[in-house]
Amino acid sequence: MSGSNAEAVSTLRRYLQQRLDTGEKMALRVRTQPGAVAKTEPAASVTTSPAAIPQQHLAESPQDDSLARVAAEVRACTACRLHATRTNAVPGVGPDGAALLFVGEGPGADEDAKGEPFVGRAGQLLTKIIESVQMKREDVFITNIVKCRPPGNRDPEPDEIAACRPFLERQVRLLQPRVICTLGRHAASTLLGKQESMARLRTERHTYAEIPVFPTYHPAALLRNPQWKRPVWEDIQKVRRACDGAD
Repeated sequence: MSGSNAEAVSTLRRYLQQRLDTGEKMALRVRTQPGAVAKTEPAASVTTSPAAIPQQHLAESPQDDSLARVAAEVRACTACRLHATRTNAVPGVGPDGAALLFVGEGPGADEDAKGEPFVGRAGQLLTKIIESVQMKREDVFITNIVKCRPPGNRDPEPDEIAACRPFLERQVRLLQPRVICTLGRHAASTLLGKQESMARLRTERHTYAEIPVFPTYHPAALLRNPQWKRPVWEDIQKVRRACDGAD
C-alpha cells in the first residue's frame, strides 16, 4: 500500500472510531487489500452501547486506550443492574504511573455520592495505612472490583462482577503496577480465583498477570474488628518492601 493510501485508510479509521465512541450507528466498515485503495462496503447496522465499547475497542486498538478513557466508559456504563441505582460511578483515582494498585470490593454510600473510591471512614483509615509505610495516597492508584455501589452495600453478584471485570483488567494493563494489594476477601477471591479465608490468602504468595498480589483485610473490617490491625500492619510492610524491590 502506498503512503497516500495508508494515510487515507488511517484517517477513515479514526473517523469511524470517533463515531463509535459517541454511540452512533455504524453503516460502513473499512476493507483494505494489499496494493489497493481503501474501499467501503455496506454493513449491517450495529448500535454501540457504552457497555459494549470497552471490550471491542481494547481488542481492535489497545494502543489508543488510556485510564481516562476507561473512566469515561465506566461513568457511561449500563452493562449491569447497578447502573440503575447509582448516583455516581466510581472508576478509580491515582496517577498513570502508580507503582502500587489497591483493589477493593465496591463503592459505599460516601463513594457513590462523591464518585471517588475510599472517601468515607474506611477510606480515611486506608490513607493512614498507606502513610504508615511512608507512602502518599496521591502516589497510588485505588479502585474496586465493581465500579458502582451495590444497594445496601451488599456483596456484588457474579454477573455484576463479570460485567465490570474488563474495566479492571484494562486498568491493570495500562498501569502495569509493580504491586497489587487487594482489600478484603471478596476482592482477593475475585482477582485470584481462590475461595479461601483471608487468614490463608494473606499468608500465601500470589500473582495476577505476573504482578505480585498481597491480600489483606478491608479497612472497613478493621473498624469492626480492631484485632486485625496487626495483620494489616504486617501486610502493608510486605507491600512496601515489594514496591521497593526487596521481596
